[in-house]
Amino acid sequence: MLMRPSRAAVEAIVRMALEEDAPWGDLTSQTLLPAGATVSAQLAAREPGVLCGEDLMAAAFTLTDPRVRVTFHRHDGESFAAGAALATIHGPARAVLQAERIALNFAQRLSGIATLTAAYVRQTAGTRARITDTRKTTPGLRLFERYAVRCGGGQNHRFSLSDAVMAKDNHLALLATNLPEALRAARAALPHTTTLEVEIDRLDQLAVLEPLLGSVVQTVLLDNFSLQDLRAAVERIAGRARTEASGGITLESVAAIAATGVEIVSVGALTHSPRALDLGLDIDTAQDTA
Repeated sequence: MLMRPSRAAVEAIVRMALEEDAPWGDLTSQTLLPAGATVSAQLAAREPGVLCGEDLMAAAFTLTDPRVRVTFHRHDGESFAAGAALATIHGPARAVLQAERIALNFAQRLSGIATLTAAYVRQTAGTRARITDTRKTTPGLRLFERYAVRCGGGQNHRFSLSDAVMAKDNHLALLATNLPEALRAARAALPHTTTLEVEIDRLDQLAVLEPLLGSVVQTVLLDNFSLQDLRAAVERIAGRARTEASGGITLESVAAIAATGVEIVSVGALTHSPRALDLGLDIDTAQDTA
């Protein structure tokens, strides 16, 4: 079951977006459209994909005007073909057109992330590797972008810097002379529920970590490793700690990386450079009820 963002979180980000887009209302719609006009429209898929963002999209319309009704024919995490009608929107024309761009912005970006994630997941089918995101997210949208990754069949890495200890290259540069001692001290100070992960970018660095695997270090991040060195690292670690591959991973390279036996493949591209999915709002009917 997908863990959806809370209603409070959805409304907070949508209110901010609506305020940014129409701080004094939609001047065009208010000027051109009769106050009593109503409209029916379809959220249409211009290309195939995986849907994400239905709560945000619905909130964009209903927070603009509670009389707008949004009925989804596909739901978050479900795939669809090009040409599919994903939702029907009906209500006051001014409100529908005022909320249109914000609703589409959320749905297009999040569906783009879900669709890209699903493509990575398909490439790793049959391996034990799971596709995860990273902290390379849009500021303020991390909760929703990570939800989109889950909608696409991926999993989430640590949500924030407060969730786990992850010693990366810059940390290691400052601890080069006493790394084992520093890691042991960190493990002793941490709750037993908090994991400790260490990044290395060369196979020879693994020697320092091997005595600490399992008891101190729970995950080893293998950054920008060659396929040969990934296989060698997985064999040497031999299940004593989780193995994670990262660094410039693409749809073309992920299958071979997953085949090395790594358990986690973290892909920054899922959230830092997805292509927005092509979705549109097509007007069906308009009626002046004034």
